[in-house]
Amino acid sequence: MTDTRPPENAAAKPVENKRLRYFELCLVLLVAISTSLVTSVYILVHGPSEARPVSSFRSVNGFVHEIVALLLLGYVLARTGRRVRDLGLRWSVRDCGVGLLVTVVSWVAYIAGAVLLRTIHYALAGPMSKGISTQSYWAHVGWGMVPLVLVGPVFEELIVRAYLMTEILELTGSSALAIVTSVLVQTSYHLYYGWYGAACLAFPFLVFALYYARYRRALPVIVAHEVWDLISLIRIW
Repeated sequence: MTDTRPPENAAAKPVENKRLRYFELCLVLLVAISTSLVTSVYILVHGPSEARPVSSFRSVNGFVHEIVALLLLGYVLARTGRRVRDLGLRWSVRDCGVGLLVTVVSWVAYIAGAVLLRTIHYALAGPMSKGISTQSYWAHVGWGMVPLVLVGPVFEELIVRAYLMTEILELTGSSALAIVTSVLVQTSYHLYYGWYGAACLAFPFLVFALYYARYRRALPVIVAHEVWDLISLIRIW
């Protein structure tokens, strides 16, 4: 009589694969944001005067770091037979146009969030002191910053938005958890703007996360983030 029982380790494989995906998710995040998170918290504690002036070397170093993190993401996706297309990154002129619309919505959310937070602070503790400006952190910005600004949105939105949210959605089935985790992680390494500045940025990040959770398309949020960063660079100059 033929033994039709499944192999003893058949049930263990899905569990092992799930654990491996969690491990790889943590590894990608560790490589991608750990340095930025530590730096962000340090500046939050000691103030923006402790931030190093932006130099060509620092810009190149940041650019290389982001490329390495993206290569690691590519390897992890390839190991599981996936590509960036499976994260929703597909070239489309229409998606670029949608990205501009997402930019407008996220900007409105940013202003509304800033007003809301200031109102709450005023009601509880009186007028708010002047927050940390972009210029106080990014000093002496040269042309070497341009490649970093161009790659940065691709780096952030592919890793802490598309990849992170996709993994959480597929591993837990919870859209809410994916949205909240993505926004919290992305906000955490922007704490160099202070609690108020980082909290304000959480509102456009929430718009990006909600859009991705609904449509699972990465290009529009990359375009929107790119516009934000380019405007910030122009303001610094």
